Amino acid sequence: MNNIVAIVGRPNVGKSTFFNRLIQRREAIVDAVSGVTRDRNYGKSEWNGKQFSVIDTGGYIKGSDDIFEGEIRRQVELAIDEADVIVFVVDVEEGITPMDEEVAKLLRKVTKPVMLAVNKVDNAMREKDAIEFYNLGLGDYYTFAGMSGSGTGELLDALVELLPHETGEDEGDELPRFAVVGRPNAGKSSFINALIGEDRFVVTDIAGTTRDAIDTTYNRFGFEFKLVDTAGIRRKAKVKEDLEFYSVMRSVRAIEHSDICILVIDATRGFEGQDQSIFWLAEKNRKGVVILVNKWDLVDKETNTVRDYERAIREQLQPFNDVPILFVSALTKQRLLKALETAVEVYENRKQRIATSKLNEIMLPIIEHNPPPALKGKYVKIKFCMQLPTPTPQFVFFCNLPQYVKEPYKRYLENKMREIFNLTGVPIDIYFRQK
Repeated sequence: MNNIVAIVGRPNVGKSTFFNRLIQRREAIVDAVSGVTRDRNYGKSEWNGKQFSVIDTGGYIKGSDDIFEGEIRRQVELAIDEADVIVFVVDVEEGITPMDEEVAKLLRKVTKPVMLAVNKVDNAMREKDAIEFYNLGLGDYYTFAGMSGSGTGELLDALVELLPHETGEDEGDELPRFAVVGRPNAGKSSFINALIGEDRFVVTDIAGTTRDAIDTTYNRFGFEFKLVDTAGIRRKAKVKEDLEFYSVMRSVRAIEHSDICILVIDATRGFEGQDQSIFWLAEKNRKGVVILVNKWDLVDKETNTVRDYERAIREQLQPFNDVPILFVSALTKQRLLKALETAVEVYENRKQRIATSKLNEIMLPIIEHNPPPALKGKYVKIKFCMQLPTPTPQFVFFCNLPQYVKEPYKRYLENKMREIFNLTGVPIDIYFRQK
């Protein structure tokens, strides 16, 4: 199970610089893929062979200064609920501020590991100045300089020591895991209740009644899998919150720990920014995705409503729009069984293995008929392809000049493969390597 590290602290102490440093440890994970900037506050990191997810709470706070304090308090509270380790970043130049004291007050009550990280310490003088942070009552601190990176190694060594040890408990659990994700009040719990046929989850009109991700083994109509209901969130009425942070933070763990994500969206609200964030989070983690447009019974229908609605969603999913979209109603139980069948199909698509001989037999003539465009008078010859033995579909094409194969051709091959092999709902990776 993936561990979550949350970076907290008041604005402008260098949380994002530290975050960027962490996620760039592994260039492979933080790809320059279109759409990664969409979730610039969530990334993966690895240090000393331990992988963990990092959440930068800072990037989500919007609003005027007087909103900041309440916002930060809430973000810290949520980080305390959700993260395994909390890194509290402070700034040696400014010393202890009242807002730092507020955050420290919340963190002193926590049983989870909290690391106090003093930023901008890049000389011996500042090393001395850092001593004042003992006054926050959080024990020892670590000094580092986010800009130059000095001190981050020691900080990370200590950080990974604090991460809970991976338990092998999930290894024996062979059942596929389907996570039901989406923004608050989209009807995730109603959907699960309708499937299970009992009110396992409290359903109210208050966004975020579900507090934790809850697992249910589902075994009906010939399907058997684990259903995970991701927690909604509690909404505080007074401040106009950026709800995105809460949904994403709650969804991270469930998504990373699932095989398929069933993204429930509210038909009356459309496919909003927050739904997109959750979609790209699932895509980035290479999970299968099914989109359910819930509360379809509440939408006024005209002849082309479904078609237009679906087209609008697909446009926002570019370039990965080969995703099943179903129009359902948890209330009237319309198409719920179809939703399950589709999720199981996507699961099968995701774990399928295509024989190397079959892949070459089909793909090589296609490539011959439409080879990659020549670059600087050089021709790319693709000789052989195979599927890699990875948990999600990844393919490698061997050729003489892999560096000359550009993104549009890669996409062309991906689209061809999607047409021929059933890969609906599944993100795939295509690599070109020197033969």
